[in-house]
Amino acid sequence: MMQERIGFKFEFFNPKEKDPFEKLFDIFKELITHTSGDFDEAINWLRELDKEYKLTTSEYTVDDFIEDLKARGYIKEEFDSSDENKEGGEGEGDRPGSFTITAKTEQLLRKHALDQIFGNMRKGASGNHKTGKLGQGDEHSGDFRPYRFGDGLDSISMTESLRNAQINNGMDSFNLTEDDLVVEDSQFKAQMSTVLMIDISHSMILYGEDRITPAKKVAMALAELITSRYPKDTLDIIVFGNDSWPIKIADLPYLKVGPYHTNTVAGLQLAMDILRRKRNTNKQIFMITDGKPSCLRLKDGTYYKNSNGLDEYIVEKCYTMAAQARRLHIPITTFMIANDSYLQRFVDQFTEANQGKAFFTGLQGLGEMIFTDYEANRKKRLR
Repeated sequence: MMQERIGFKFEFFNPKEKDPFEKLFDIFKELITHTSGDFDEAINWLRELDKEYKLTTSEYTVDDFIEDLKARGYIKEEFDSSDENKEGGEGEGDRPGSFTITAKTEQLLRKHALDQIFGNMRKGASGNHKTGKLGQGDEHSGDFRPYRFGDGLDSISMTESLRNAQINNGMDSFNLTEDDLVVEDSQFKAQMSTVLMIDISHSMILYGEDRITPAKKVAMALAELITSRYPKDTLDIIVFGNDSWPIKIADLPYLKVGPYHTNTVAGLQLAMDILRRKRNTNKQIFMITDGKPSCLRLKDGTYYKNSNGLDEYIVEKCYTMAAQARRLHIPITTFMIANDSYLQRFVDQFTEANQGKAFFTGLQGLGEMIFTDYEANRKKRLR
């Protein structure tokens, strides 16, 4: 009689095959981000990719994919009251009205951006980036100490306290006294108010390099990180060109570059105005830019612009704003997407005036740098 052998059999891992919708949906999420939420343009790109790489089959076409997007609530159809837009087109691509992405898709794009950035980062130790101070905080530390007058009842560890009572008094004459009470210390989690400034001047798409899409992805990922993992933190996003204005998180997929100069001063002024109203002690500004400051709005409402080199008048205003932020205990971290030596000297002096930080980075590591810096800052009290 043969003895049955028990053991493990190892085979090569074969990932589960994605269904046709999921395959196209991964590509669609990238395309809709690059087209700033323009559904028609994204689908046109998808059709071109399909022609070249045979992404679909006769059983599942791009039109089937569009119907699935609609059925699953990722897009909605908006009808034009006029018939002017119903001119002849390219056959199968023609549809009454137009499609736009829904709030469900906007949130999914933020999560997709977060997964992309964190997927490229090396996994570290788990935790929620606590401060080093113990006390009556938000999260249990695992450290115990004797009860002191003034400690809240909710901080008493009943398991440890009952254990002490059993040890000190025995089971026959069980008695719980104040001396038996044990408190589990908790740790304060830093709360952070962040303003993310994004340069939308024309140079963000010059020279054949798309710089706005990576910046937009970082903003979406940072927004998703904060809302899902650090709900007590705040994130405000502002854009700056000739002027500066705040945008909503839901607006991020639609963000575009405009025919603007770079008014860094206006962006910093708005960022500091926003942070002055925040109650959190810890405040910071992240600024993503690729160009030199080249514009100011004067008191009479007109614009002073100079794109030739570094204008001393504009630069001095930037240094003044950096020093002002320092006095308000608001550090500025600049992510400069440029390699020009004279711009690096400007950023160095700007950073010195603020006592902040600067990173001279390409587009490849932008997300990882911002996330690492954001989480590092949460570990300490910014003063």
